[in-house]
Amino acid sequence: MKLSKIIESLEKWAPSIYQESYDNSGLIIGDVNSEISGCLITLDCTERVIEEAIKKKCNLIISHHPILFKSIDKINYDNWESRVIKKSIQNEINIYAFHTNLDNVSDGVNKKICDILKINNPQVLREKKNLSCKLDVYIPESDKDDFLKHIFHSGGGIIGNYSECSYQISGKGTFLPHNGSKPKIGEINEKNTIEEVKIEVFFNKNHISDIIDCIDRYHPYDEPTYHIYNTLNTSKNIGSGMFGERKIEFDSLLSEIKKLFNVKSIRHTNILNKNISKIAVCGGSGSFLIEDAISVGADVFITSDIKYHDFFQADNNITIIDIGHYEGEQFTKDLIYEYLSKKFLNIALHLSNENTNPINYYN
Repeated sequence: MKLSKIIESLEKWAPSIYQESYDNSGLIIGDVNSEISGCLITLDCTERVIEEAIKKKCNLIISHHPILFKSIDKINYDNWESRVIKKSIQNEINIYAFHTNLDNVSDGVNKKICDILKINNPQVLREKKNLSCKLDVYIPESDKDDFLKHIFHSGGGIIGNYSECSYQISGKGTFLPHNGSKPKIGEINEKNTIEEVKIEVFFNKNHISDIIDCIDRYHPYDEPTYHIYNTLNTSKNIGSGMFGERKIEFDSLLSEIKKLFNVKSIRHTNILNKNISKIAVCGGSGSFLIEDAISVGADVFITSDIKYHDFFQADNNITIIDIGHYEGEQFTKDLIYEYLSKKFLNIALHLSNENTNPINYYN
């Protein structure tokens, strides 16, 4: 199985365009044409994980966190990132990062956390903007139905949980073909007026090349007229964090978190409600979503990496619960494994046995 096929499948699930601007998801090291014999799935790619991949004969590591977030000027083996790069290249191991784009899909990291905590009716906490485009295209009335089928097949017409959405306006189109043109209708050097339809559809930005290819291939005109616009629309299914419903006592929730996530220490702000009914979550660093969690009326916000001054943002409006970055996202490995095991039956998949948490606790 070529690596390109695995990447294609992963990015259908969580397209790279969904990642945050600071992120570096994607193929970090390797060749998309590599034949993959074994895949090791991990939260972080450390030197010990590389050694584990070698022992298990895996030539692909899928890591939730990238080993590189910024460009580097030197690879001189005096830091762990350089040594990981060296060892992976020496052993022909591909490294693919699947980070905030997986955080931002509705069946990704935060949905996994909601499932573990039995949170009902989970919804995206902060919807992501600037991910959709709008297509306006003009086509003869007689060709519109067949053409629309191809547009829908290429990713057009999807709005939330609806598909094949379009708006159509009938009108008259005029054109005068000149020498060198190849008109489907009418004669060269004669003005034509025909019944046309303006079709409007929305589509996600990750489908833009598919939409343009579709127009080039299936539009009957040799010079199709179309417009593609960026929009500020948000998507209910794409964005940061999630929130949902569950009735549970506060102390019971903390006990459950400690047990399910194997948390050694929990930090939290003042307990405002002993009886919880609405819970917000964000795997990884979630301080940027505190106000969003308050705005949806969550009783508690479960996340990690909260700084001292960020805790003050609770302001007696919510209880912030910090469970640790590794602890909150550790089940991302299982999430990726479950997906790939259904898609690729001829690849040896392995969950990493390495605990990559760099933080230790003194009890």
